[in-house]
Amino acid sequence: MKFLVLMAEKDSFARWEAADAAEHEAAFARFEAFARAVEERGSMLGGDALASPDQARTLRPADDAGVRSVVAGPYAETVEQLGGFFLIDVADLETALEAARELPESYSVEVRPIIDMEPG
Repeated sequence: MKFLVLMAEKDSFARWEAADAAEHEAAFARFEAFARAVEERGSMLGGDALASPDQARTLRPADDAGVRSVVAGPYAETVEQLGGFFLIDVADLETALEAARELPESYSVEVRPIIDMEPG
C-alpha cells in the first residue's frame, strides 16, 4: 500500500539555516533511520526536500470567467512549513506510522494513503 509522508515544522527553513553542523548531522541520521525502517518493511518510492514557501506558486480554481490565477506562496497559509516528503510502499497504515516515528521529532508528520487510481 502506498503512502505519502509529509513533514512540516514551524519556521522550518529558518530553523534549518540557523542549525549548526551537528544538528544537520543528527537530522540526516534520523532521515537515514527512516529510510532503513521503510526498506525493512517495504520500499521507498521517492522523496526529497522542498524549496522554501516563498518560491512556491499556487494555481487557484477558475473564476466565473474560467480564468485561473497564479498566486505566490503555498496552497495553505500556515505557520508550519512543508519541508519535505517521502513516497513509500509498505503493508498498511500502522507500518507506515511505525517507520515515520524514525523521522526527526521536531516535525509534524502526516502519513496519508495514496488512492489507487488504476482502472479496473
